Amino acid sequence: MRDIHLVARRCAGALVLCTSALAPTAAAAENSGGGVYVAQPKVAKVTCVSRCASKKRAQGGSTIAIRGTGLASAEAVLFHGSYGERDDVSMPVHPGSDTRLRARVPGGAVTGPVSVVTTQGATSRPTAPVAILPPPPPAPNAVLSPVPGPRDAGAPDIETGTSRTKAYVGARRAVTFSYRVSGALASALTVELVSGADGTVVKSWAPAPPPPGEVQSVTWSGQISRATAAAPGRYSFRLTAAAPSGAVARSAQTGDLERDAFDLYDHRFPVRGRHDYGGAGAVFGAGRAGHSHQGHDVFAKCGTRMVAARGGRVKFEQYHAAAGHYIVIDGAGTDLDYAYMHLAEPSPFQPGDRVYTGQQIGAVGDSGNAQGCHLHFELWSAPGWYDGGEPFDPLPALQAWDSWS
Repeated sequence: MRDIHLVARRCAGALVLCTSALAPTAAAAENSGGGVYVAQPKVAKVTCVSRCASKKRAQGGSTIAIRGTGLASAEAVLFHGSYGERDDVSMPVHPGSDTRLRARVPGGAVTGPVSVVTTQGATSRPTAPVAILPPPPPAPNAVLSPVPGPRDAGAPDIETGTSRTKAYVGARRAVTFSYRVSGALASALTVELVSGADGTVVKSWAPAPPPPGEVQSVTWSGQISRATAAAPGRYSFRLTAAAPSGAVARSAQTGDLERDAFDLYDHRFPVRGRHDYGGAGAVFGAGRAGHSHQGHDVFAKCGTRMVAARGGRVKFEQYHAAAGHYIVIDGAGTDLDYAYMHLAEPSPFQPGDRVYTGQQIGAVGDSGNAQGCHLHFELWSAPGWYDGGEPFDPLPALQAWDSWS
């Protein structure tokens, strides 16, 4: 698997950033009949100052220091990510002065520029990309174990466990939270899914109290609702068990986001073996006979397993003289189409089939007009592949997915 440091090399030196001179903007507002001048914040330098990865690179959970001007009224730092607004994450801040502030890097943030947003709505110009690594994985807790959380006298005894520490939206293998209640009888149970970004409860369950000593479980696939996927980031399960007397036991303290925790990602890197991103001819927009390259090529050994970067419905599965065996998937919960070309053999999936994130859809090959075994990968905006949408450079997305897959 491609080493995570390749992503960092792309943004070498990006943790110390200098921006060019920025012109302030003015905003008109109703204020005694006159206009109100709103200064645009300027970011001159970004550094990681605590909980940093190696070489002072930022990672989820790090604290970064931002220096510049016009920062006194900052209310949030926006992490732009690598592939459009789909991976943007913001973090509320409390500036220390007009020239400096600190911000925690959200668990779902990925490599990309940052901006400062003020209470007046002014936004600084995005910086050069800041290298952001995934946070260290949470400690595994796959086997039921006694909880460290608070417990009233007379409350039930509880044990919990979580099946995995890494999960993908739309994957067939969901996250399973298991629990066992013993000792005092439980009259009411609540399972909450807590966001590590801000501590909010994003989903909850109220299962029936199980018989004492019986193991029960709750499974989550990464969806907040049928149509809405959860944002990438760290999440944790929290169990509350109440006895008829009102005595309560909890699996973790309110602020503890490490017990029964896992990281949720929205995509998985599609090539599941050693690979590289090719040379100048592999990039988006490279010249081709009569057209330009509409994707990016990822080179790997013929037969290397290939999976769906994002689950969804198959739109096309065909053969073309240039593309070879190819498959196009409408990404569930996104406005994107994902195209995979030059497969070694026809994909076993057919139009209309449901595909899950990380599910094998074929193997790397050189079918069609291909020089060397590789995946030609395309991303298309809505309304879709050759259906009114437009292709755009998928390399930033591929590199981001590669960093955590």
